[in-house]
Amino acid sequence: MGSGILNVGVTGLNAAQAGVLTTSHNIANSSTKGFSRQQIVQTTNTPQFTGSGFLGQGTNVQTIQRVYNQFLTGQVLSAQTGAAEMDSYLAEVKQIDNLLADPNAGLSPALSAFFTGVQEMAANPQSIPARQAMMSASQALMGRFQSIDQRLREIREGVNTQIASEVSLVNSYAQQIADVNRRIILARAAGPAQPANDLLDQRDQLIADLNKEIRVSTLLQSDGTYSVFIGNGQPLVVSTLNYTMQAVAAADDPERIVVALRSPTGSTVTMPESMLSGGKLGGLIGFRAESLDPVQNALGRIALTLAQNFNDQHRLGQDLTGALGGNYFDISLAGPSVRSNSGNAVPTQNPLVTISDFGALTTSDYRLGYDGTSYTLRRTSDNVTQSFAVLPQTVDGITIAAGSWTPVAGDSFLIQPTRNGGGNLALAITDPRSIAAAAPIRSAAALANTGTGRIDAGTVVDTANAAFATPGSLAPPILIQFDSPPSTYSIYDNTNPLAPALLEGAITYTAGTDLFPTPGTIDYGYRIKITGVPVAGDQFTVGWNSSGVSDNRNAVLLGGLQTKTPMVGGTASYQSAYSQLVSQIGNKTREVEVTGKAQQTLADQAQSSVDQVSGVNLDEEAANLLRFQQAYQASAKLIDIAGRLFDEILAIGR
Repeated sequence: MGSGILNVGVTGLNAAQAGVLTTSHNIANSSTKGFSRQQIVQTTNTPQFTGSGFLGQGTNVQTIQRVYNQFLTGQVLSAQTGAAEMDSYLAEVKQIDNLLADPNAGLSPALSAFFTGVQEMAANPQSIPARQAMMSASQALMGRFQSIDQRLREIREGVNTQIASEVSLVNSYAQQIADVNRRIILARAAGPAQPANDLLDQRDQLIADLNKEIRVSTLLQSDGTYSVFIGNGQPLVVSTLNYTMQAVAAADDPERIVVALRSPTGSTVTMPESMLSGGKLGGLIGFRAESLDPVQNALGRIALTLAQNFNDQHRLGQDLTGALGGNYFDISLAGPSVRSNSGNAVPTQNPLVTISDFGALTTSDYRLGYDGTSYTLRRTSDNVTQSFAVLPQTVDGITIAAGSWTPVAGDSFLIQPTRNGGGNLALAITDPRSIAAAAPIRSAAALANTGTGRIDAGTVVDTANAAFATPGSLAPPILIQFDSPPSTYSIYDNTNPLAPALLEGAITYTAGTDLFPTPGTIDYGYRIKITGVPVAGDQFTVGWNSSGVSDNRNAVLLGGLQTKTPMVGGTASYQSAYSQLVSQIGNKTREVEVTGKAQQTLADQAQSSVDQVSGVNLDEEAANLLRFQQAYQASAKLIDIAGRLFDEILAIGR
């Protein structure tokens, strides 16, 4: 009897001791990150059968388990990776938001100052200081484009650096998880069916930390290890093996750092950016694709469209020396960029890409591929794809021709139509006298006219026309003479006013409509209107503006570009296009901020639920400690009683 009581007491003593140790372990780790509260699982020993029935044989500790809820932990991981992604995104997009919306450093004040300079020059076209002031405002505008573009490039370089850093951190976590998996296998071998609680907590915390860098999913294996996956199932950790992520330059854009996955066997695969979501890394990649790329492209689109429209109008004018206007802005280095994939058959050969319609340009990049039979063009902003059997083709305002490229199956290219627009814009003229403020033509009505016909100043539309082939002489000067009856008119070559040569005759007159091009084939590159009622014999002339020093007709048209809407399919001016850009980034910043706060709230709530289940409550542990202490003392007392009974039995024998 004594030995039976003693054995029961010993089992109780051992169980109470395990309870005290487990409770002490909980208390000691109450502030340990990722620690899950542990508890003993206690059960009765197999009872002994006697004639009086089954007599209990005490207790034993079956296992020590951690209080853990997989569902709640999954909720925490999901919310935390989303919150980390938004925090990373927000930190970057705020830089662009502050840059574009800055009333001093933004583009708006420079645009306004530029057109103010144009308008002041238009008011004093003969003034060299006014022309110099316009050129200074132009230089300031280009400087603003370049400074914003440079800041965006610095942000891009910073994103590249951070991506490389994140990749290193992900690799470190993956290696640690693989190591813990290895230790868990060894622990399970030492104690089959007994959980290695502290190692499991350590692994869960590593996964939680990794999940803040990039969204991961896990799968529990039969040997107790976790396999960890990223993207749509790409393995990062499989049992005790870990795959290595690498930060490498994109095959078609050396300025863009992308992520590749290297397997334990050494093979490397570049991961599509769409697969890298969640966590800080996902936030960086999402920011670059959704905000940074479109903003830099949008800035370039404004610069290119403004420069091209200004050049087009400037070429229709005449400068102080009497020469036709040339390009005001130099966009030779600001045009489309075509980058060959390093895996192409001949990486030095590129297709020829030109802008054919500035108003149709988007803010997207494009990828052109050839499969041996057809060409595929994918717009990266929305993945809309078009296929062609032959080149050239025109899409979204850009025309793609083969150029020097001899297509080979598998060739691909990155096309960036507007990426270089903001940073590479330059001024094409250096002499203020070269500003083409005047119109190159001048119209007049003969003093002897007796009708009420009036001729307008005319509008030049094409200086590439043969009529403008020789600066300084309109070839030929035109005489318009109304016939009898006055509802028709004839056009003469007025090179020799004493003997004008007939070009076209008996043309029906309609008041207020353009006289050129005439019903025949003659088009002199300008448009002239006559209103009123001319009479037979009335004459009107159009000639070269040989003394147009004070003429500001083209300068007025240049200034009028400020209110035109040549952008976004003819719906926006340069200023409104920039305002839309500022608004879009502001809205995106606010969206990311609100989403991030919501994700963080969800993460906090989920973590609170986990803490309620798995966290250490010191008051509860103190009560458990007291309970196990009392159980220990009671078991010790039981052992003491068993010893005394045994002594009494021995005494009877003496």
